[in-house]
Amino acid sequence: MLYARLPQDRLGVLIGPEGGTKKRLERQTGTRLEVDSETGDVTIDESGAQDPVLALKARDVVQAIGRGFSEVRAFRLLEDDVYLEILDIKDFARSKARVEQIRARVIGTRGKTRRLIEELTGVDVSVLGHTVGLVGPTFEMAIAREAVIMLLRGSEHATVYRFLERKRADIKAWQMGF
Repeated sequence: MLYARLPQDRLGVLIGPEGGTKKRLERQTGTRLEVDSETGDVTIDESGAQDPVLALKARDVVQAIGRGFSEVRAFRLLEDDVYLEILDIKDFARSKARVEQIRARVIGTRGKTRRLIEELTGVDVSVLGHTVGLVGPTFEMAIAREAVIMLLRGSEHATVYRFLERKRADIKAWQMGF
């Protein structure tokens, strides 16, 4: 059995219209999900999964949905070499007010910074509460993670944008197999 806890307002996304999202996840991973709508606890029964990795991926999908990702973005985790990483803003802030400031830095004006990280790396970014979630392939994930950590540590946006521009060539070379 695997377990996850979701915020109450994200349970509907996990279940989906008429239970469709939950059923699709169960079908694609061979797992069975039990959702406690009172507590937000999700139990993942992996006994029906042919591949134990699929059960872990099912848990990652559940956690991604809980961290604010849409169903489509969360289901990317079922692909090979796509992973979830969650960074806690509290690890970089000394006060609650500072958490809000840092959170705003990662999002950027009208979402510009978050959008640029996504466009230049191909990694999906979700900022919810005091966490930053990343969903993407290993190589690209390392670059997106570094960009987010730079922001969390207080680097100027221009510095982070230059870093991402420089790394874009590396990503293209990686994707072409060089």
